[in-house]
Amino acid sequence: MKGNYKKYILYFKNPSGTSRGTLITKETWFLILEEDGKFGIGECGLFRGLSYDDVPDYEEKLKWLIDNIDYDKNGLLDELRSYPSIQFGLEQALLSLKSQNPFELFHSPFLHQERPILINGLVWMGDEAFMHQQIQDKIDSGFTCIKMKIGAIDFQNELDLLQIIRQNYAKEEMELRVDANGAFSPDQALDKLKKLAELDLHSIEQPIRQGNTQEMRKLCEQTPLPIALDEELIGVLSVTEKEKLLQTIRPQYIILKPSLVGGFRGSSEWIRLAEKYDIAWWITSALESNIGLNAIAQWTATLNNEMHQGLGTGSLFTNNFDSPLTVENGGLYYEKNKNWKENLIEELCI
Repeated sequence: MKGNYKKYILYFKNPSGTSRGTLITKETWFLILEEDGKFGIGECGLFRGLSYDDVPDYEEKLKWLIDNIDYDKNGLLDELRSYPSIQFGLEQALLSLKSQNPFELFHSPFLHQERPILINGLVWMGDEAFMHQQIQDKIDSGFTCIKMKIGAIDFQNELDLLQIIRQNYAKEEMELRVDANGAFSPDQALDKLKKLAELDLHSIEQPIRQGNTQEMRKLCEQTPLPIALDEELIGVLSVTEKEKLLQTIRPQYIILKPSLVGGFRGSSEWIRLAEKYDIAWWITSALESNIGLNAIAQWTATLNNEMHQGLGTGSLFTNNFDSPLTVENGGLYYEKNKNWKENLIEELCI
């Protein structure tokens, strides 16, 4: 088996705001494997400033992987435990190499019968007018679950935006989620959660910054609004550490981003533990290109989780890859009559 890798920069159509700053570009890496004239591709979805493996020797580890690509798969994944995005890329590339079609990795009605995956419509941070327009666009597009990033503008203005939705749509008609990305201070978080809970929200992601384990535990005990751990899971590598975190905090939900928590294997470890402690979960993408998004979506479809998933739509970037992934009425579809760009893998291998 031979291997190669390539860095690729994705460019946002519009600057996308989070409480950690505004995103203009997104770096990613592609792992390409070749054996007996067949190609396989995987996306190592590095997320600068957020990924546990945002480290100076990242490319050196990719070189190491290429040099050792013929080693036992599980052994390689164990060696890459501190590099979750490379784990994810390796899993995809190996599945892609073995598949008849390098982009068809997991078989399900999503892939073969165009059965949609329900997803949330994401509203990025920005000024009030921009956020209001995004909300209206999502509603007009048929989404029945909206997730709004909060923490960048005045909190009362954010409440007002949510109130506008709730005045027009009951919780049975429109599910509302918010993502604070750790924007609340521990001493103010509970009061803000109480105000948000009045709007019949589904949940809030990561209200305070990750690493404040005891504060988060207390918040999950007292909250009137279900809390979902997101960034809190990043960098928790061993099964023992994962179980200790869930036992300690006891969140209502966890959110799994395969690029950030060790691919399919790492995500599956979290799912098994969450279900052991009656903690619900859903899957979210992390600004991968359509190549990584495709792999996440196909895997997600095999899990039979009926909640709205946090999967991207592929439409954020100017230079994403054409794919069969489409969004209609709040559902993500794989349209079999649409094709991936011919010779895409060979082009990326150059």
